[in-house]
Amino acid sequence: MKKEEDFFTRVFVLVKKIPKGRVTSYGAIANYLGTGLSARTVGWAMNSSHPRIPAHRVVNRNGLLTGKNHFATPTLMQELLEAEGIVVIDDQIQNFNKIFWDPANEIRGGNKKKSSLPSKPSKKKRRR
Repeated sequence: MKKEEDFFTRVFVLVKKIPKGRVTSYGAIANYLGTGLSARTVGWAMNSSHPRIPAHRVVNRNGLLTGKNHFATPTLMQELLEAEGIVVIDDQIQNFNKIFWDPANEIRGGNKKKSSLPSKPSKKKRRR
């Protein structure tokens, strides 16, 4: 149980870093934390999170609001995202690739194995 609590705490700390108006995926969080096969566990963490954790900014790898039923109302997740300027149609985030926040690319010191974005890689050159 202690190991799971520690993992959940690490997830919560990371989710608090997602900027307003941006979203990430369960898998991107798992990859960043070095547990790429634990996207489902990230979902469990989001389901048990408290109101100060912006769980509405975590969606599935396709930009779908798969966690919406774990909010107080079925529309609250979408309402919170729309309040941040994110467009959602039929539970699908629009311009997902544009607003996707990949912690592996956005935070130093993360697991930089590969981007978690489910599209072609960026052509930007990385400075060292």
